[in-house]
Amino acid sequence: MTQNENATAPIVRMEKVNKHFGTLHVLKDIDLEVAPGEVVVVIGASGSGKSTLIRCINGLEEFQDGHIEVDSNELTPYGKSGQALQKIRTEVGMVFQQFNLFPHLSVLDNITLAPMKVRDWSRTDALETAERLLARVGISDQAAKYPSQLSGGQQQRVALARALAMEPRLMLFDEPTSALDPEMIGEVLDAMRELAREGMTMIIVTHEMGFAREVADRVIYIHQGEIAEQAPPEQIFDQPTDERTRSFLARVLKH
Repeated sequence: MTQNENATAPIVRMEKVNKHFGTLHVLKDIDLEVAPGEVVVVIGASGSGKSTLIRCINGLEEFQDGHIEVDSNELTPYGKSGQALQKIRTEVGMVFQQFNLFPHLSVLDNITLAPMKVRDWSRTDALETAERLLARVGISDQAAKYPSQLSGGQQQRVALARALAMEPRLMLFDEPTSALDPEMIGEVLDAMRELAREGMTMIIVTHEMGFAREVADRVIYIHQGEIAEQAPPEQIFDQPTDERTRSFLARVLKH
């Protein structure tokens, strides 16, 4: 593949992906492509398979059937992906519902650890990157503190800076604001909006419908493990074509 072709090829390709937890069929024949620079927001009811979908993309969950390719690296069913999985985890950043920061490390050390260990950066280079990213997410003044000294919104922005420090090609967000108090949600969404404006490829699982309408290039509605509908946000929110999508939005938008 030439460099030009690689720039335009999908960064994520999923074909007929099926995932089971025992007898529970969680993902059903998922077909999905995500282009470089695209912001895809995944919505749906709790338990519909949204988080499982993005966890399969970076190998945190095994799948049983189908094909997943991330940045030209192929994941194989039943977790037998070897070096491809390690490469994907180097190139894909993820921000979880919980912040997953190391409580015994300062903010700066939380951010510099992976670039130094995985990418073999010098501490000087890692610190320079960490300081730049903390400024980018608006918490430069928190660098020397420990996670327990930060608000939930600040901790989640540290988690975002930590993921960005690895210079990922793709960012995955698994309901990044669901564990936050309402007054802290906006500061995290603002940092994500800035990423979207800068052209980061993102797949975002969220219940924040206003945010989805604002930042998404495409919204995907998942119902009971199936992609029921996918379209630009104005179509999904104003003129959904699938009755399941209409029913879901009628429930969530009335609150």
